[in-house]
Amino acid sequence: MATTGKDLSIVRNIGISAHIDSGKTTLSERILFYTGKIHKIEEVKGKSGVGATMDFMELEREKGITIQSAATFCQWNQYEINLIDTPGHVDFTIEVERALRVLDGAVLVLCSVAGVQSQSITVDRQMRRYNVPRIAFINKMDRAGANPYRVCEQLREKLNHNAWMVNIPIGAEDQFKGIVDLITMKANYFDGSNGENIRVEDIPAEMVDLAHTKRNELLGALADFDDNLAEKYLAEEAIGEQEIRTVLRKATLSLNFTPVMCGSAFKNKGVQNLLDAVGYYLPNPTEVENTAFNQDKNEEKFVIKNDPNGPLTMLAFKLEDGRFGQLTYMRIYSGTIRKGDTILNVNNDKKVKVPRLVRMNANEMVESEEAVAGDIVAMFGVECASGESFTDGNVRYTMASIFVPNAVISLAVAPKDKSAQTNFSKALNRFTKEDPTFRVHRDEESGETIISGMGELHLEIYVERMKREFNCECIVGKPQVNFRETIGGRAEINYTHKKQSGGSGQFARIIGFLEPITPDEAGVIKAYEFADETVGGSIPRQYIPACDKGFIEQMRTGQLVGAQVTGVKIVVNDGLHHPVDSSEMAFKICAMAAFRESYLNAKPTILEPIMKVGIEGPEEFQGTMMGLISQRRGMLTGSSSNGGYAQIEAEVPLSEMFGFSTDLRSGTQGKGEFSMEFFKYAPVPKNVQDEMIEKYKAKRAAENK
Repeated sequence: MATTGKDLSIVRNIGISAHIDSGKTTLSERILFYTGKIHKIEEVKGKSGVGATMDFMELEREKGITIQSAATFCQWNQYEINLIDTPGHVDFTIEVERALRVLDGAVLVLCSVAGVQSQSITVDRQMRRYNVPRIAFINKMDRAGANPYRVCEQLREKLNHNAWMVNIPIGAEDQFKGIVDLITMKANYFDGSNGENIRVEDIPAEMVDLAHTKRNELLGALADFDDNLAEKYLAEEAIGEQEIRTVLRKATLSLNFTPVMCGSAFKNKGVQNLLDAVGYYLPNPTEVENTAFNQDKNEEKFVIKNDPNGPLTMLAFKLEDGRFGQLTYMRIYSGTIRKGDTILNVNNDKKVKVPRLVRMNANEMVESEEAVAGDIVAMFGVECASGESFTDGNVRYTMASIFVPNAVISLAVAPKDKSAQTNFSKALNRFTKEDPTFRVHRDEESGETIISGMGELHLEIYVERMKREFNCECIVGKPQVNFRETIGGRAEINYTHKKQSGGSGQFARIIGFLEPITPDEAGVIKAYEFADETVGGSIPRQYIPACDKGFIEQMRTGQLVGAQVTGVKIVVNDGLHHPVDSSEMAFKICAMAAFRESYLNAKPTILEPIMKVGIEGPEEFQGTMMGLISQRRGMLTGSSSNGGYAQIEAEVPLSEMFGFSTDLRSGTQGKGEFSMEFFKYAPVPKNVQDEMIEKYKAKRAAENK
């Protein structure tokens, strides 16, 4: 499909992102149907049991949710569209992160009833992180309580978007018939069993005034982006369709304007207009500024040109283990790649040959001979980890990597059957390569294998995948919250390690202090800082790294509850050594003991993960929902109600959220929904801290018996 010298101006790399259950996958299914990629529409929870094309994992079809982002490509009019459908659940947030990292534009899907929800805010923040221009699509116009104007208002208020409607609905709820295009000023109706035939007519008489008002609002907003259009608007002169589209594109690409469209993917209305808008208003690969780092010039930062004839530069953004081995998804930022080429992994300097090059249509593959800058392709036989960069070997460029959030929850897992140990290890290796937010470590004290991730659902899915894909059933422990420990004050370090009885001795002395790290401008606190301020060789140069290693190792286990210690700066400014008995090992042991001794004098506290929780349900249960939050040490941060539906926002400790979904369902007659995401680490209350320390002491005492 790709040929060198192809016109990149017709390529669109877009993603579909939204809150859970806003209709992303249903919308993707319609896009595939209208672009001729599929010939029959399947629903996410359809009666046929087939499931939507983009939800191709068996688990996704059973649960009716998207777990992995799925990629496909299609043709709409003259445009070539590479499309990625992403999950809505915050547990799979890395799928959204890595999709947005490699995409040029996005469609933010919103529900016409619920509007801007907690997860919409998260997705919007991710789009801003990667400077992705977007179109907002207000879906589910056929639902009772649909109100696109209120949702557009919320986009301005809650997300600070300069958002304006570019089409408006004809009717709503069960009377939703079609849309009025405010640029052509025509009514569009969608006929045929799947809405494939667009009928264009004059605007219904009763809607003419509203259409003119809304068009004027749109033109007024666009006047800020173009002087010619502003003059015509103020002089009340006619403004042509093409002129509006040109300014609208310029405004959207500037990231200071969001075109808002409406429709119903489920009822097959308004999707073709959205596809037109993707072509009209979202950027092609040459209009996006991508940053790379030159490894040969001390990681010098530069803007990489999207040129098919430039040096080959690619980013591996997603891995999948397919029937034929590892499938690596790549976004090409510069140059051209052909089947059989040799490429260099800049992160580990390994060269690999590309045996197969494919374009993905969900889980189906289309063989490809070559691909160029701006394309998204997949290749077999390229062993690497997510986020690594590849070139042709002539240059050593790396692309800015993907933001990876911290894991907040852990489980102890072990194979039920000892004979499945090999498969168990294989599964864990594969999952950690595929998903940077899935982490595995071994608890040295208990000998257990601990898996960590973004939430209960995240880990539950991986345990289920081990059973299905690797034939390895697991025994799963109770979920454990990833607590942290930190210090609240400064403490002096003055410790001597001496062992001089029999054989070669050990001697080391470290003097200095530890203190809390102050947050940077963005409010981020580094986990650890080490400073060597020794003078006159009191500790020889070769032993300084051993001190650093000792401190790092000891910080893995705090003394309050055995959690990892974070936010500590350690300064070593003096010490002593012995010409014979000092060694790296002696200084490492000394640093570990010095940290243990000083830590308890530095006002240590326990930190717990606080989650941002969004709850929705009928207004009559608002009091019950608020009560559930306050019972869990939660703090309400906002509440609103729209069309008989209440939305509550709160900050709640993760340790209190286990079993919340059951309580919410029973308290709202099954009508309440919630979503949560990690927000920050905060100190636990004094009474809770004392209780936790006592439990930890009792546990240690029992283990030592």
